[in-house]
Amino acid sequence: MKRLLFVWAVSFLAFGCSKPQVGTKEDAGPEKRKDGTVEMGLEAQKRVDMRFAPVAVSQLTEYLNVTGTVQPIDSKVGQVRPLARGRLQEVLVQVGDRVQSGQPLARFDNIEAGELASQYESARAELQRLKVQAAAISKQVERNRRLSEIGAVPNKDYEISLSEQQALAESIKSQESVLAGIAARLRRFGLNEASPQPAAATVIRAPFSGVVTKVQASPGEVVDPERVLFTIADISRVWVQAEVYERDLGRLQLGHTAFITVDTYPGEKFLGRVTYVGDFLEPQTRTVRVRCEVPNADHRLKLDMFVSVRLPTKFSRKAIAVPTGAIQQIEGKNVVFVRRSDEKFEARTVQVGKVVDGETEIAAGLAQGEPIVVQGAFHLKSIVMGGKLGEE
Repeated sequence: MKRLLFVWAVSFLAFGCSKPQVGTKEDAGPEKRKDGTVEMGLEAQKRVDMRFAPVAVSQLTEYLNVTGTVQPIDSKVGQVRPLARGRLQEVLVQVGDRVQSGQPLARFDNIEAGELASQYESARAELQRLKVQAAAISKQVERNRRLSEIGAVPNKDYEISLSEQQALAESIKSQESVLAGIAARLRRFGLNEASPQPAAATVIRAPFSGVVTKVQASPGEVVDPERVLFTIADISRVWVQAEVYERDLGRLQLGHTAFITVDTYPGEKFLGRVTYVGDFLEPQTRTVRVRCEVPNADHRLKLDMFVSVRLPTKFSRKAIAVPTGAIQQIEGKNVVFVRRSDEKFEARTVQVGKVVDGETEIAAGLAQGEPIVVQGAFHLKSIVMGGKLGEE
């Protein structure tokens, strides 16, 4: 009997020592269950910085990422020429200066203005002479009319003097027209016909506000109206010109918003509208020029600045989408981990569609509002595949 009690006591102690210790859930390691779910304790989730988000419907718009440069709009570039031949006395601006409409750019000795002033004085004197002559012939006509009525002179004399009066009236009209034309040309030079003598210098002014991009003028040069002295660009709105490869042309969408970024202003986006797709390819690069018109009231975008451009494509639709990092490959299938409870996750097979800007369209397998793992899904994949947490 004593021998039997001794054997029973030894067996009890041996069984008690071999029984595993029960720990808390927070300390429990990851576990793959037979029902296909995966368990991970809260402490383990915290260590791997696991994050969750509900499945949502997003507006997926695909963009084409290209590079480009900032250029002036053709219709906002003006070439300034002198209105007449003359000698430059002073150049008042240089490349890079911002100018306002009407601001003086240069002064020059206007040779043509001096010649016009002389012509105006001569034409005015001739007009005065014709008017004096007209007054005299008018008296002669009246005298011949009265004499003709009483028979003192033949009626023919009256008719001749009347014809002379009419011819003189036409000459006065012609001379007045010549004088008006010269006066108009003087006003173009800023001179008043009441005092047509030119000043010491004629001022060349900016036709509109903008930036001086080219200066081809030096004091002392003799210039004429064919000579371009200044080029001014209004850059309150600019073109961003991008180069797009031939294979991508069919995806572009005209009239939609493009997003422009530059290294000079990190984190900032400039909005532009796609206004033009070129009609010919560059034979060396097989690219087509695409233009976006961009507001630039503060002149932060500089001409010839390199930019990155996100051009809108024809693909744009609302769909269920998840972060691309939430999708894992397990045995050749796309899997998303759905959170069933605080520590339990379901490996759900999904059907994927378009990938747009880090978001992947889900065609089937998930419902809106379901909580999924958006960061740390790789660690759950490691458990499913039989690896260790965080292995790689």
